[in-house]
Amino acid sequence: MKKITILLAEDHEIVRQGIRQFLERESDLEVVGEASDGEEAVRLTKEFKPDVVIMDVAMPKLNGIEATRQIKELHLRTIVLILTAYDYEEYIFPILEAGAAGYLLKDMSGRELVNAIHTVRKGDSVFHPVVARKLLENFRGVSATDSRREASDILTEREIEVLKMVAGGMSNKDIARKLFLSIHTIESHLTSIFNKLDVCSRIEAVMEVFKRGWFTLEDISDQRDSDKG
Repeated sequence: MKKITILLAEDHEIVRQGIRQFLERESDLEVVGEASDGEEAVRLTKEFKPDVVIMDVAMPKLNGIEATRQIKELHLRTIVLILTAYDYEEYIFPILEAGAAGYLLKDMSGRELVNAIHTVRKGDSVFHPVVARKLLENFRGVSATDSRREASDILTEREIEVLKMVAGGMSNKDIARKLFLSIHTIESHLTSIFNKLDVCSRIEAVMEVFKRGWFTLEDISDQRDSDKG
C-alpha cells in the first residue's frame, strides 16, 4: 500500500516533533520533510512533491496564506491542509481562496488530524466547526426566501441536498451512504453542481454557497445532527 506523504510546515519545533511522532504511528502515513518557515515550505514542496502539506498560518519569512498560494501555483497534486491556533476571519477567507483544502484548529485530537488527512487526500474538504460557523456567519444577510428560490432555480432538488451535505462537512462516501446512492452518482452530482456554479472544487462550491446565502446555520446544524442520528 502506497503511503500518504506529508510535509509539516510549522515554525515551532516542539509542535512539529509532536505531530510527526503521532503521524508516524500510522502505517499508511509518512512525513517526508519539515519546514520552519513559509519559504522553506514552498521549496521543500517543490523538492519532495508531498501528497499533503500541513501548514500553519503564522509563519516566518512567508506566511501560510502566501505559501499556500505559491504551492498551488506549482500545479502539483499536493493538497494544503491548514492546522493553526488562529480562527481569525482575516486568515480563514484568504487562505481558503488561496487553495487550502481545509482549515483546522490545534485543539483537535491527533486521531481527528489523521482522519482529516485521509479526507482531503480523497478530494473532500474539512473545516473545524468553529471555522465552518464563521464562514456561515460572514455571509449572512441574503434573504432566506430569496436565496432558497435562487438555489432551486439553478440546482435540482437532489443537487441542493448533496450540496447541503458538502457544506455540512460530509465526505462523498458519507453522502452516498446517507442517500443510498453510489459514490460515482455523488461525484456526478458534484460535477453538475460545479458546472452550474462555475467552480472547480468542493471548497469553491462551499464558499460560493456561503456568499449566496443559500443555507443557514440551522440548515447545516440540522444536517450534522441528522447524520449523527
